[in-house]
Amino acid sequence: MKNSTGRDIADALGLLLRRSTRARLYGRLTEGLEEAVDDLTYPVISGLARTGPASAADLGREIGLDRTTVTRRADRLEQAGLLQRRPDPADGRATLLTLTDAGHAVIAATRRQLAAAIEDSLATWPRSDAETFARLLRRFVDEGPFAAGED
Repeated sequence: MKNSTGRDIADALGLLLRRSTRARLYGRLTEGLEEAVDDLTYPVISGLARTGPASAADLGREIGLDRTTVTRRADRLEQAGLLQRRPDPADGRATLLTLTDAGHAVIAATRRQLAAAIEDSLATWPRSDAETFARLLRRFVDEGPFAAGED
């Protein structure tokens, strides 16, 4: 039974982590928002919301993109006024990407849309099942193979 459970979870995670699944979700979350925010730029703006100010290289490592790709996508977000570049106080030669107030507002909107989409998908579940799922998913994230420090 243990092997079957692990395999079932691994299969489900494989579907969730597919690039096409993420792109579809990002497209859904960014629908109707600022034109510069789409399935390609969403990981950059969302990553900055999680990390705070970061270099393109550091952000790239966080979100799984190379520095050049992050820089190109950040250019679009900067032109739209959603992020800005600032000198790194720790290294005068380096630049940090940081969200503007408008960028934070876009992230807040996407987070609301994601929460609403999740609530909609759980609407047919008994409330206790949805609450148990949320609790156990948080536990799995905190304690499972993806927990911080498990590289």
